[in-house]
Amino acid sequence: MALKSRNKVSAEFSMSSMTDIVFLLLIFFMVTSTLIAPNALKLLLPSSDSQTSANPIASISIKDKQDGTYSYAVGTTYCNPEDIELLLKKEVAGQEDPFVSLHVDKSVPMEEVVGIMNIAKNNEWKLILATTPIK
Repeated sequence: MALKSRNKVSAEFSMSSMTDIVFLLLIFFMVTSTLIAPNALKLLLPSSDSQTSANPIASISIKDKQDGTYSYAVGTTYCNPEDIELLLKKEVAGQEDPFVSLHVDKSVPMEEVVGIMNIAKNNEWKLILATTPIK
């Protein structure tokens, strides 16, 4: 009499649980990466003992290139100094009472900073000068 075993070991591997884990990790990293707001330029900010907490709508960065020139960025877009006002107007369009954050390297002369401050004053935007806390 030929008896057949009913319990067969399946050689298949189910990938559904592995894909679920991969998609959950993908969603986690996408959400956490949007929470990080890096500056456009790596800057050595001046120090201050008082900090203002506000959510700026736009960010301007100025860095000294060590050859007498400066690199300007609005958000993550590098631009010429003449284009800053136009780019800022695009970023703050439709916002009432916008805050603009100004990140300036320690070695940049005050003349460059005042030029950006004048743009903010002429357009009636509030300006925050970014600093690092004194430890």
